[in-house]
Amino acid sequence: MNTDANQQRATIDIVVADKSPLVLSGIVQLLEQDERFHLVATAADGERFLEAVERLSFDIGIIGWNMPYLSGQGVLQALQKSEKPPRIIVFTGNGSPDIPRQVMRFGGAGFCPKTDHPSVLLETVLAVAEGRMVFPFMDMSRPSNDPFSGLTSREQELLASLALGRTNQQIAGDLSISLNTVKFHLKNLYGKLDVKNRAQAVACYLNTSGF
Repeated sequence: MNTDANQQRATIDIVVADKSPLVLSGIVQLLEQDERFHLVATAADGERFLEAVERLSFDIGIIGWNMPYLSGQGVLQALQKSEKPPRIIVFTGNGSPDIPRQVMRFGGAGFCPKTDHPSVLLETVLAVAEGRMVFPFMDMSRPSNDPFSGLTSREQELLASLALGRTNQQIAGDLSISLNTVKFHLKNLYGKLDVKNRAQAVACYLNTSGF
């Protein structure tokens, strides 16, 4: 009976969030085949993941980086306000070399690209559960070179709309927000990209890969 109790305590409780149903299904299958892990819940986006944080108790969160409604960065920033947040591993197919740096900056515990073998994700979960941080090598002396890494999900949406030639009024209608809110987000967007107008923002968007 004591042995069973010890095994139960050793089980790692996990919640997974990813925009792709296929990815979610794959991770669920991977975790359910290994008795060291207990899948508590899944979520399709960052907002639902935060709802799970409020409602459930779990050890590790495996989340995507580019998610609808709230990105991986947004999740990490929101969790900085939590007293006892789960440890977060970002599992992403976005190949931008600056993302691991951003994950570390905003309090993530691990990073695992989707191009790695599935066993690497499990090894990352085990290491993070033991209190370790798992990241690829990063030259921290070099400045960040990804101009999009600091954008919120809403700012990313606006930038994509600008690239499609949408006017401020059209963007407001598309996103169900006010025209003043669009202007507010655009002002912040231009500041983060260090550009002066929408033409320069679109040029930056089109000329930079990995967004």
